[in-house]
Amino acid sequence: MAAGRIASFDDAAKPYNAYCRTMLSLPNLLTLSRILAVPILVFLLWRPAPVDYAITFVLYCVVGLTDYLDGYLARAWGSISRLGQFLDPIADKIMVAAVIVMLISSRKANPVPEIAGLNLIPALVILLREIIVSGLREYLAGLQVSVPVSALAKWKTTLQLVALGALILAGALPHQPWIHLAGLICLWAAAALTLITGYDYLRVGLRHMED
Repeated sequence: MAAGRIASFDDAAKPYNAYCRTMLSLPNLLTLSRILAVPILVFLLWRPAPVDYAITFVLYCVVGLTDYLDGYLARAWGSISRLGQFLDPIADKIMVAAVIVMLISSRKANPVPEIAGLNLIPALVILLREIIVSGLREYLAGLQVSVPVSALAKWKTTLQLVALGALILAGALPHQPWIHLAGLICLWAAAALTLITGYDYLRVGLRHMED
């Protein structure tokens, strides 16, 4: 009887154990680390000095590397999970939004933000697109409609990460204005791709709203 109860307990625990293994898989841990790194990035950019920017740039590069590694390892090990598919785009959006907000904000230690004037336009385009696409994804998920990530969307994400990385590096190297200019050019290019890919998502969403 006792052996039967133990066996029943083990059977009941199997789904929970499987969930824990999925939750604690290396790709998911890398994704979670990207989310946990966001408050550190914000803290370092709060009172910016060249050394703060330098540390932020190093951390930003490490975080960006995990963005590549989590997906690569999940595919290579065959451990793609629903949790990972849920967390990965959220981690990207949180990091991009947090860094953009800090780079457009004016602080006492940095009265002239890295993104200012007309360059606020691409930053706002990127932020608004992320909000709209997140809402569309949630709506389409309720209809059990998945929208695969296009190659153009991947280029958009790459340009966003390069642009923000360059703008952070420009703060660490204020005597190299070309880095700041390169970051702004990439930001405008990312915003252009953002509009194109955002329209693709919107078109799919509107088509299902009409059905």
